[in-house]
Amino acid sequence: MNIIDKVLRRPELLEAPPVLIDVGASSGIHTAWKPVAEYSICVAFDADDRGMGGTQRETETYRELHVYDRALTSGTEQTADFYFTADPPCSSMLPPDTEGLSTWEFSDRFRVVRKTQVKTIHLNQVLSELKLSYVDWFKTDSQGTDLRLFLSLPDSVARRVMVAEFEPGIIDSYQGEDKLWQVMARMDEMGFWMSDLTVKGSSRIRKDLVGDFSKIEKKYMVHLLKSSPGWAEATYLNSFAKEHFNKRDFLLGWVLGTLHRQHGYAMELAASGGKQFGDGIFKELQRASLQAIRRRYFDFPAYLPLARRAFRRWKRLRMAVSTSS
Repeated sequence: MNIIDKVLRRPELLEAPPVLIDVGASSGIHTAWKPVAEYSICVAFDADDRGMGGTQRETETYRELHVYDRALTSGTEQTADFYFTADPPCSSMLPPDTEGLSTWEFSDRFRVVRKTQVKTIHLNQVLSELKLSYVDWFKTDSQGTDLRLFLSLPDSVARRVMVAEFEPGIIDSYQGEDKLWQVMARMDEMGFWMSDLTVKGSSRIRKDLVGDFSKIEKKYMVHLLKSSPGWAEATYLNSFAKEHFNKRDFLLGWVLGTLHRQHGYAMELAASGGKQFGDGIFKELQRASLQAIRRRYFDFPAYLPLARRAFRRWKRLRMAVSTSS
Protein backbone atom coordinates (compact mmCIF):
# COMPACT_ATOMS: atom_id res chain seq x y z
CA MET A 1 0.00 0.00 0.00
CA ASN A 2 1.46 3.38 -0.96
CA ILE A 3 1.29 6.39 1.31
CA ILE A 4 -1.58 8.04 -0.59
CA ASP A 5 -3.76 4.94 -0.26
CA LYS A 6 -2.84 4.75 3.43
CA VAL A 7 -4.08 8.31 3.98
CA LEU A 8 -7.27 7.80 1.96
CA ARG A 9 -8.10 4.72 4.05
CA ARG A 10 -7.94 6.67 7.29
CA PRO A 11 -11.25 6.83 9.23
CA GLU A 12 -11.41 10.61 8.73
CA LEU A 13 -11.58 10.16 4.94
CA LEU A 14 -13.64 6.98 4.85
CA GLU A 15 -16.32 8.84 6.81
CA ALA A 16 -16.04 12.01 4.70
CA PRO A 17 -14.69 10.91 1.29
CA PRO A 18 -13.26 13.37 -1.26
CA VAL A 19 -15.95 15.10 -3.32
CA LEU A 20 -14.97 15.89 -6.91
CA ILE A 21 -16.99 18.14 -9.25
CA ASP A 22 -16.41 17.93 -13.02
CA VAL A 23 -18.19 20.55 -15.13
CA GLY A 24 -17.78 19.83 -18.84
CA ALA A 25 -17.24 16.07 -18.71
CA SER A 26 -18.47 15.04 -22.17
CA SER A 27 -14.99 13.96 -23.30
CA GLY A 28 -14.41 11.91 -20.14
CA ILE A 29 -13.98 12.52 -16.44
CA HIS A 30 -10.82 14.29 -15.31
CA THR A 31 -7.91 11.83 -15.67
CA ALA A 32 -6.00 13.48 -12.79
CA TRP A 33 -8.51 11.90 -10.40
CA LYS A 34 -7.48 8.30 -11.08
CA PRO A 35 -5.25 7.97 -7.95
CA VAL A 36 -8.16 8.95 -5.67
CA ALA A 37 -11.13 7.71 -7.73
CA GLU A 38 -11.96 4.54 -5.80
CA TYR A 39 -12.19 6.53 -2.55
CA SER A 40 -14.13 9.48 -3.98
CA ILE A 41 -17.60 10.74 -4.81
CA CYS A 42 -17.61 12.25 -8.31
CA VAL A 43 -20.35 14.48 -9.71
CA ALA A 44 -20.08 15.17 -13.47
CA PHE A 45 -22.06 17.55 -15.71
CA ASP A 46 -22.33 18.24 -19.43
CA ALA A 47 -25.29 19.35 -21.54
CA ASP A 48 -23.53 18.26 -24.77
CA ASP A 49 -24.05 14.49 -24.62
CA ARG A 50 -22.20 13.73 -27.87
CA GLY A 51 -19.32 12.26 -25.85
CA MET A 52 -20.98 11.34 -22.57
CA GLY A 53 -20.90 7.60 -23.26
CA GLY A 54 -17.33 7.37 -22.04
CA THR A 55 -18.23 9.27 -18.88
CA GLN A 56 -21.09 6.90 -18.07
CA ARG A 57 -18.80 3.87 -18.40
CA GLU A 58 -16.60 5.08 -15.53
CA THR A 59 -19.21 4.15 -12.89
CA GLU A 60 -17.13 1.33 -11.42
CA THR A 61 -14.04 3.53 -11.13
CA TYR A 62 -15.44 5.71 -8.35
CA ARG A 63 -16.83 5.03 -4.91
CA GLU A 64 -19.86 6.93 -6.20
CA LEU A 65 -20.41 8.51 -9.62
CA HIS A 66 -23.34 10.81 -10.39
CA VAL A 67 -23.67 12.01 -13.99
CA TYR A 68 -26.01 14.86 -14.99
CA ASP A 69 -26.69 15.47 -18.69
CA ARG A 70 -27.82 18.98 -17.87
CA ALA A 71 -26.23 22.39 -18.16
CA LEU A 72 -24.99 23.69 -14.84
CA THR A 73 -26.19 27.22 -14.16
CA SER A 74 -25.40 29.88 -11.59
CA GLY A 75 -28.93 31.33 -11.94
CA THR A 76 -32.45 30.19 -11.13
CA GLU A 77 -33.69 29.34 -14.65
CA GLN A 78 -34.99 25.80 -15.30
CA THR A 79 -34.04 25.87 -18.99
CA ALA A 80 -31.63 27.90 -21.07
CA ASP A 81 -30.35 28.30 -24.61
CA PHE A 82 -27.42 26.04 -25.39
CA TYR A 83 -25.17 26.54 -28.40
CA PHE A 84 -23.89 23.30 -29.94
CA THR A 85 -20.76 24.09 -31.94
CA ALA A 86 -18.90 22.30 -34.73
CA ASP A 87 -16.28 21.24 -32.20
CA PRO A 88 -18.19 19.77 -29.20
CA PRO A 89 -15.75 21.03 -26.52
CA CYS A 90 -16.56 24.61 -27.64
CA SER A 91 -20.31 24.22 -26.97
CA SER A 92 -21.61 26.63 -24.36
CA MET A 93 -24.59 28.31 -22.74
CA LEU A 94 -23.03 31.55 -23.99
CA PRO A 95 -23.24 32.48 -27.68
CA PRO A 96 -19.86 32.57 -29.43
CA ASP A 97 -18.51 36.07 -29.99
CA THR A 98 -18.50 35.94 -33.80
CA GLU A 99 -16.92 39.37 -34.19
CA GLY A 100 -14.23 38.71 -31.59
CA LEU A 101 -13.38 35.34 -33.16
CA SER A 102 -13.32 36.62 -36.75
CA THR A 103 -9.60 37.39 -36.66
CA TRP A 104 -8.54 33.98 -35.30
CA GLU A 105 -7.56 30.83 -37.20
CA PHE A 106 -9.64 28.52 -34.98
CA SER A 107 -12.92 30.43 -35.38
CA ASP A 108 -14.56 27.58 -37.34
CA ARG A 109 -14.52 25.44 -34.20
CA PHE A 110 -17.08 27.83 -32.69
CA ARG A 111 -19.51 27.68 -35.60
CA VAL A 112 -22.98 27.07 -34.15
CA VAL A 113 -24.55 23.95 -35.69
CA ARG A 114 -27.59 23.91 -33.43
CA LYS A 115 -29.19 26.11 -30.81
CA THR A 116 -31.69 24.52 -28.49
CA GLN A 117 -33.24 24.79 -25.05
CA VAL A 118 -31.69 22.45 -22.49
CA LYS A 119 -32.58 21.63 -18.93
CA THR A 120 -30.44 23.35 -16.34
CA ILE A 121 -29.60 22.63 -12.74
CA HIS A 122 -27.91 24.58 -9.96
CA LEU A 123 -24.96 23.06 -8.15
CA ASN A 124 -26.48 23.75 -4.75
CA GLN A 125 -29.55 21.73 -5.74
CA VAL A 126 -27.35 18.79 -6.71
CA LEU A 127 -25.34 18.94 -3.49
CA SER A 128 -28.58 19.05 -1.50
CA GLU A 129 -30.03 16.05 -3.38
CA LEU A 130 -26.84 14.05 -2.80
CA LYS A 131 -26.60 15.21 0.83
CA LEU A 132 -23.13 16.68 0.28
CA SER A 133 -22.08 19.67 2.35
CA TYR A 134 -18.60 20.22 0.94
CA VAL A 135 -16.53 20.10 -2.27
CA ASP A 136 -12.83 19.25 -2.32
CA TRP A 137 -11.81 19.45 -5.99
CA PHE A 138 -13.73 21.68 -8.41
CA LYS A 139 -12.80 21.31 -12.07
CA THR A 140 -14.71 23.25 -14.70
CA ASP A 141 -14.43 23.76 -18.44
CA SER A 142 -17.81 25.36 -19.06
CA GLN A 143 -16.71 27.56 -21.95
CA GLY A 144 -17.11 31.02 -20.49
CA THR A 145 -18.88 30.57 -17.14
CA ASP A 146 -16.21 28.92 -14.96
CA LEU A 147 -15.87 31.62 -12.31
CA ARG A 148 -19.58 32.27 -11.87
CA LEU A 149 -20.23 28.55 -11.42
CA PHE A 150 -17.54 28.31 -8.74
CA LEU A 151 -18.96 31.37 -6.98
CA SER A 152 -22.46 29.89 -7.12
CA LEU A 153 -21.35 27.59 -4.31
CA PRO A 154 -22.16 28.89 -0.83
CA ASP A 155 -19.28 31.12 0.19
CA SER A 156 -18.44 28.88 3.15
CA VAL A 157 -18.12 25.90 0.77
CA ALA A 158 -16.20 27.69 -1.99
CA ARG A 159 -13.57 29.03 0.39
CA ARG A 160 -12.86 25.51 1.68
CA VAL A 161 -12.40 23.91 -1.74
CA MET A 162 -8.89 22.49 -1.82
CA VAL A 163 -8.28 22.42 -5.58
CA ALA A 164 -10.01 24.59 -8.19
CA GLU A 165 -9.33 24.25 -11.92
CA PHE A 166 -10.57 26.73 -14.49
CA GLU A 167 -10.19 27.25 -18.24
CA PRO A 168 -11.01 30.95 -18.68
CA GLY A 169 -10.64 32.98 -21.83
CA ILE A 170 -8.10 35.67 -22.62
CA ILE A 171 -9.50 36.81 -25.98
CA ASP A 172 -13.19 37.39 -26.77
CA SER A 173 -14.53 33.91 -27.62
CA TYR A 174 -17.98 34.09 -25.97
CA GLN A 175 -20.35 36.95 -25.27
CA GLY A 176 -20.15 37.96 -21.60
CA GLU A 177 -17.63 35.28 -20.63
CA ASP A 178 -15.55 35.10 -17.45
CA LYS A 179 -11.96 36.10 -18.24
CA LEU A 180 -8.64 34.96 -16.81
CA TRP A 181 -7.98 38.31 -15.11
CA GLN A 182 -11.29 38.04 -13.25
CA VAL A 183 -10.47 34.52 -12.04
CA MET A 184 -7.02 35.64 -10.85
CA ALA A 185 -8.38 38.62 -8.92
CA ARG A 186 -11.17 36.71 -7.19
CA MET A 187 -9.18 33.61 -6.28
CA ASP A 188 -6.43 35.74 -4.75
CA GLU A 189 -9.02 37.51 -2.61
CA MET A 190 -10.48 34.18 -1.46
CA GLY A 191 -7.20 32.78 -0.16
CA PHE A 192 -6.08 30.53 -3.02
CA TRP A 193 -2.70 30.45 -4.74
CA MET A 194 -1.99 29.52 -8.34
CA SER A 195 -0.20 26.19 -8.65
CA ASP A 196 -0.20 25.88 -12.45
CA LEU A 197 -0.94 28.03 -15.46
CA THR A 198 -0.82 26.67 -19.00
CA VAL A 199 -1.51 29.27 -21.66
CA LYS A 200 -2.95 28.05 -24.95
CA GLY A 201 -4.05 29.84 -28.06
CA SER A 202 -4.50 30.23 -31.78
CA SER A 203 -3.02 32.12 -34.71
CA ARG A 204 -4.37 35.53 -35.62
CA ILE A 205 -5.48 35.75 -39.24
CA ARG A 206 -8.76 36.84 -40.86
CA LYS A 207 -10.60 34.16 -42.84
CA ASP A 208 -10.88 36.39 -45.93
CA LEU A 209 -7.07 36.41 -46.15
CA VAL A 210 -6.69 32.64 -46.08
CA GLY A 211 -7.68 32.43 -49.74
CA ASP A 212 -4.27 33.82 -50.69
CA PHE A 213 -2.59 30.62 -49.49
CA SER A 214 -2.12 27.32 -51.31
CA LYS A 215 -4.00 24.15 -50.36
CA ILE A 216 -0.96 22.76 -48.57
CA GLU A 217 -0.38 26.05 -46.75
CA LYS A 218 -4.00 26.11 -45.58
CA LYS A 219 -3.67 22.57 -44.26
CA TYR A 220 -0.61 23.45 -42.20
CA MET A 221 -1.62 27.03 -41.38
CA VAL A 222 -1.49 26.37 -37.63
CA HIS A 223 2.19 25.47 -37.96
CA LEU A 224 3.09 28.39 -40.23
CA LEU A 225 1.75 31.18 -38.03
CA LYS A 226 2.78 32.17 -34.53
CA SER A 227 0.29 31.18 -31.85
CA SER A 228 -0.95 33.88 -29.47
CA PRO A 229 -2.60 33.47 -26.04
CA GLY A 230 -6.32 32.75 -26.32
CA TRP A 231 -7.23 30.96 -23.11
CA ALA A 232 -5.53 29.34 -20.14
CA GLU A 233 -5.76 26.31 -17.88
CA ALA A 234 -5.35 27.58 -14.32
CA THR A 235 -5.09 25.43 -11.19
CA TYR A 236 -5.46 26.88 -7.71
CA LEU A 237 -4.70 25.28 -4.34
CA ASN A 238 -6.13 26.48 -1.05
CA SER A 239 -3.56 28.31 1.10
CA PHE A 240 -5.20 26.91 4.29
CA ALA A 241 -4.73 30.42 5.69
CA LYS A 242 -8.17 32.08 5.71
CA GLU A 243 -10.41 29.27 7.00
CA HIS A 244 -10.35 26.76 9.86
CA PHE A 245 -9.56 23.27 8.58
CA ASN A 246 -9.80 19.99 10.52
CA LYS A 247 -7.53 16.94 10.56
CA ARG A 248 -9.37 15.34 7.66
CA ASP A 249 -8.77 18.44 5.55
CA PHE A 250 -5.04 18.55 6.29
CA LEU A 251 -4.71 14.87 5.39
CA LEU A 252 -6.54 15.29 2.09
CA GLY A 253 -4.77 18.59 1.42
CA TRP A 254 -1.45 16.74 1.66
CA VAL A 255 -2.69 14.10 -0.83
CA LEU A 256 -3.90 16.67 -3.34
CA GLY A 257 -0.79 18.81 -3.00
CA THR A 258 1.32 15.70 -3.59
CA LEU A 259 -0.68 14.75 -6.69
CA HIS A 260 0.06 18.22 -8.05
CA ARG A 261 3.78 17.65 -7.28
CA GLN A 262 3.72 20.65 -4.94
CA HIS A 263 5.86 18.81 -2.41
CA GLY A 264 6.96 21.92 -0.54
CA TYR A 265 3.31 22.89 -0.03
CA ALA A 266 2.42 19.32 1.00
CA MET A 267 5.32 19.32 3.46
CA GLU A 268 4.03 22.60 4.89
CA LEU A 269 0.55 21.11 5.41
CA ALA A 270 2.02 18.01 7.07
CA ALA A 271 4.07 20.15 9.46
CA SER A 272 1.05 22.32 10.33
CA GLY A 273 -1.19 19.27 10.74
CA GLY A 274 1.29 17.59 13.07
CA LYS A 275 1.56 20.72 15.19
CA GLN A 276 -2.22 21.16 15.46
CA PHE A 277 -3.34 17.55 15.93
CA GLY A 278 -0.32 15.68 17.30
CA ASP A 279 -0.99 12.66 15.09
CA GLY A 280 2.11 10.69 14.07
CA ILE A 281 0.79 10.25 10.53
CA PHE A 282 1.80 13.83 9.77
CA LYS A 283 5.47 13.11 10.56
CA GLU A 284 5.25 10.23 8.09
CA LEU A 285 3.73 12.52 5.47
CA GLN A 286 6.41 15.13 6.07
CA ARG A 287 9.09 12.50 5.48
CA ALA A 288 7.33 11.30 2.33
CA SER A 289 7.33 14.87 0.96
CA LEU A 290 11.02 15.24 1.75
CA GLN A 291 11.77 11.99 -0.07
CA ALA A 292 9.73 13.15 -3.07
CA ILE A 293 11.80 16.34 -3.22
CA ARG A 294 15.05 14.39 -2.94
CA ARG A 295 14.03 12.07 -5.77
CA ARG A 296 14.37 15.09 -8.02
CA TYR A 297 18.12 14.57 -7.71
CA PHE A 298 17.72 11.77 -10.23
CA ASP A 299 15.06 13.45 -12.37
CA PHE A 300 17.03 14.39 -15.49
CA PRO A 301 14.35 16.73 -16.97
CA ALA A 302 14.63 18.86 -13.83
CA TYR A 303 18.20 19.71 -14.82
CA LEU A 304 17.43 20.68 -18.42
CA PRO A 305 16.86 24.41 -17.63
CA LEU A 306 20.21 24.50 -15.81
CA ALA A 307 21.90 22.77 -18.74
CA ARG A 308 20.38 25.25 -21.20
CA ARG A 309 21.53 28.24 -19.15
CA ALA A 310 25.03 26.80 -18.85
CA PHE A 311 25.14 26.21 -22.61
CA ARG A 312 24.04 29.80 -23.34
CA ARG A 313 26.71 31.15 -20.99
CA TRP A 314 29.32 28.98 -22.71
CA LYS A 315 28.24 30.29 -26.14
CA ARG A 316 28.44 33.91 -24.96
CA LEU A 317 31.88 33.32 -23.47
CA ARG A 318 33.07 31.61 -26.66
CA MET A 319 31.80 34.49 -28.79
CA ALA A 320 33.47 37.03 -26.51
CA VAL A 321 36.80 35.18 -26.73
CA SER A 322 36.47 34.84 -30.52
CA THR A 323 35.69 38.57 -30.91
CA SER A 324 38.58 39.68 -28.71
CA SER A 325 41.03 37.58 -30.67
